[in-house]
Amino acid sequence: MMNSNVLADAIGPREGTALRIKQVVLVVLGIVALAVAAKIKVPMWPVPITMGTFAVLTIGTAFGARLGLVTMLGYLLIGALGFDVFAGSSAEKFGLTYMMGGTGGYLVGYLLATVLLGVLASRGWDRSVGKMVLALVLANVVIYVPGLLWLGQLYGWDKPILEWGLTPFLLGDAIKLGLAALLIPSLWKLIGDART
Repeated sequence: MMNSNVLADAIGPREGTALRIKQVVLVVLGIVALAVAAKIKVPMWPVPITMGTFAVLTIGTAFGARLGLVTMLGYLLIGALGFDVFAGSSAEKFGLTYMMGGTGGYLVGYLLATVLLGVLASRGWDRSVGKMVLALVLANVVIYVPGLLWLGQLYGWDKPILEWGLTPFLLGDAIKLGLAALLIPSLWKLIGDART
């Protein structure tokens, strides 16, 4: 059953100018959240966890496909202009140079995952932990596929692409997936059933 409401629709104004203002505020807050989350590093083995993927997963689910996509495009545009908003960017390597490096495919995956999660959330998958877990697993696959394809294209398929771009991140991603799967359905319970 298709239901066009996502979490962002259930909070605040739902029509007119107030709705547009709410959407602009959400996009700005989403871009800030993505930039801040990308810089948060949690010590972990074998690699530190950055919270960027967690922000992508929750924004895609809470904002829906259209607003989530606008937020993600805004974030990528700011990064392309050279602002230090990505996990590994620095004064030496930022903007398009950074985006065309090893991270480029994952950034494309972020866009695809945001839309996928938004569509699934609009169908009610964000209301139960079980469906949310499945949606997030699918979204992670959608992030990894272009990421790994780009790494292989960039560095050569004779290199250990899975060891570079997949296996070190699986444990951290499982933790972030679990957090997101608990967070969104819990927020729905807090605000009550606003999808009527």
